[in-house]
Amino acid sequence: MQSVSIPPDTPLSTRRRGVIVGASSGIGAQLARDLAGQGYLLALLARRAEALDKLCAEINQAAGETLAFPYPHDVTRFDCIPATFQKILQDLKRIDLLVYSAGVMPPVGLSEFNFEKDRQMVAVNLLGGMAWLGQAATLFERLGAGTIVGISSVAAERGRVKNPGYNASKAGFDTYLEALRNRLTRHGVHVLTVRPGPVDTPMTKDAGGLFMVPPQTVTQDILRALRKRKQVLYTPARWRLIMFVVRHLPSVVFRRLNF
Repeated sequence: MQSVSIPPDTPLSTRRRGVIVGASSGIGAQLARDLAGQGYLLALLARRAEALDKLCAEINQAAGETLAFPYPHDVTRFDCIPATFQKILQDLKRIDLLVYSAGVMPPVGLSEFNFEKDRQMVAVNLLGGMAWLGQAATLFERLGAGTIVGISSVAAERGRVKNPGYNASKAGFDTYLEALRNRLTRHGVHVLTVRPGPVDTPMTKDAGGLFMVPPQTVTQDILRALRKRKQVLYTPARWRLIMFVVRHLPSVVFRRLNF
C-alpha cells in the first residue's frame, strides 16, 4: 500500500478520523459521503478496488480536498488485518471511529442447503467483523475513547426459513457487538449496533423485502444515534416495533412463515 498525505490539523481544528470496512457501495459508501461532509478523514476499505477508487474520487472532488483514502482489502484475508489496521493508524495518525459494514447475502432457495454460501456469509459477516473490531477494541480500550459501529440486521433476531446462514452470521455478529459494548463501555468506548430492515443496496437486489429504504435513510439515523451515543439502533424506527412482535411470536406460528 502506498503512503498517504493527510491534510494537517490546526490548533483550532482537529479532524476526526474514521475507518469504514465495506465502503464501496450501499450503507458503507453512503456513510463515507456523510462523514466526509462532516470533515472526517476516512480510510475506506473494500474488495472492489475500482469501485473504491471511484468513491474516493467522488468524495474528494465534492470536498475540494483529499479526505478519503482507498485501501483495497478482502475481509476474509484474516491474516492481513492486523498489518492493514496498523498501516491505516500510521497513515491517519489516529483513529476515532471504526465502522464494519461489509456483508454478503447470496440468494438461497427454500430447499437449498449450500455450505459454500453459508461459509462465505459467516466469513464476511461474522469472522471479518470480529477480526476488524477486535483490532479497534484493543486500540480504543487503551486510549479510553473511540467509537465502534457494526452493521447488523433485523435478521439477527430469529432464525428465519429464508436464509439460515445469513440469519446465523448476523445473530453471531450482533451478540459479538453486545459483548464488546459490555466490555468497552466501562473504558469510555461507544459501541453502536445497527439493525436495519431491508435496504436498497446491491446486496439486496435479488432479495426484495418489506419496507425497503434507500441507504441515506439508514446513514442519517446512524449519525443521529452516534450523536446521542445510542447502543442499539433499529432503522427505520418502525422496525423496533415490528421486531418486538416477531420476537414474541410463538415458535409454532413463526415456523409457518415464509420470510
